[in-house]
Amino acid sequence: MELFQYTKATSIPQAQEIARRSKTAQQGADVRFIAGGTTLLDLMKLDVERPTRLVDINHLGLDKIETTSDGGLRIGALARNSALAHDASVMRDYRVLSEALLSGASGQLRNMATTGGNLLQRTRCMYFRDTAMACNKRNPGSGCSAIGGANRGLAILGTSAQCIATNPSDMNVALAALEAVVHIQGTNGDRTVSMQDFHLLPGDTPQRETVLEPGDLVTYITLPPPKAGARSTYLKLRDRASYEFALASAAVIVESSGGRFNHVRIAMGGVGTKPWRMLEAERALAGVAVSEDAIRNAAVVALRDARPQSSNGFKVELAKRCLAQALRTATGMVRS
Repeated sequence: MELFQYTKATSIPQAQEIARRSKTAQQGADVRFIAGGTTLLDLMKLDVERPTRLVDINHLGLDKIETTSDGGLRIGALARNSALAHDASVMRDYRVLSEALLSGASGQLRNMATTGGNLLQRTRCMYFRDTAMACNKRNPGSGCSAIGGANRGLAILGTSAQCIATNPSDMNVALAALEAVVHIQGTNGDRTVSMQDFHLLPGDTPQRETVLEPGDLVTYITLPPPKAGARSTYLKLRDRASYEFALASAAVIVESSGGRFNHVRIAMGGVGTKPWRMLEAERALAGVAVSEDAIRNAAVVALRDARPQSSNGFKVELAKRCLAQALRTATGMVRS
C-alpha cells in the first residue's frame, strides 16, 4: 500500500474543496472519498487503487432513510447496508431491495458498507485484482486476460472486446428494477441520473464505470412510490450459500390482476457488465396472461442477446431458470 494523506470532512462543500484543491496542487493527484472502505481498502492493499489522498465523508449527515413527500423513499448515500436492509419501510414496500442486500457479503461487512459505496462497488474479476495480469479496466490498453482465460463467473451481456467483467453488487440489481434515481452533487452543481444510465458499458473505455466526474459526490438515492398491489423478490444463484457473488440473480417486481401482468420490472445481476435491466422481457410480459409459457418466453427473450465466453456458456440457461423462478415466486406460481 502506498502512502496517502487522510482528511476528515465535516460538510459536502468542504469535501469537494479538498478534492478540488488536492488535484490542483498536485498534477495528476488521485483523490478518493471514503466511508465504510469495504472495497476501497482491499483494492489499496492489492495496489489496484493508489489514491494520494482519502477524504473521510462519514460526518456529512447523509445516513438518513426518509419517506419523500410523494410517498417514495430517500436513501442517504451513507446509510449502512444493514440499516437499509432492516428498515421497516424498505421491508414493507421495497422487499426486493431488502432481500438483495441481505443476500450479499456478511453481517459484519453490511454493518460497515454504505449505500453509495455499494453503488460504486468495483468488479471482482480476478484479473482486475491482480496487478501482474493484463486488464484494460485497471490499465487501459494492456489487454483483457479474462477473454480466453478464467471467465466462468464473468459477463455474458454488455461485453466488449476490451472487457467482460461483471458488476458484483446485489443492491444495484434491485435498484435497477426499482427504477431508482441517483442524486449527485458536483463542483458544477447538482444533477440526477437514473439507475439505468448511472453505470456505463465497457465499450472501448472499460476504466470508466459510471457517469461520475472527478469531485462528484453521490448524496442520496430516491425510489418512486411503491406500486399498489405489486409483489417483489430477489433470487440469487451462486456456488455456495453465503459470502459469494452471483452467477445469476434476478430482481423482479410484478403487479398482476385479472390473471394478467399489468406492471413488470426486471433486472438481473451476475450476467452483465452493469446491473442489467431486462426491458424486452418486461415488454414481452406486459398485458399477457400469467402462465408458465409466458414466463418461459420472457426468460428466453431476456437472454437472447447473450454472448458467452469460453467457460461461462452455462450462464445462459442458468439465468433463464433464475429469472423464470423469480417470476413464479412474484406471481405465486412457485413450483415445488
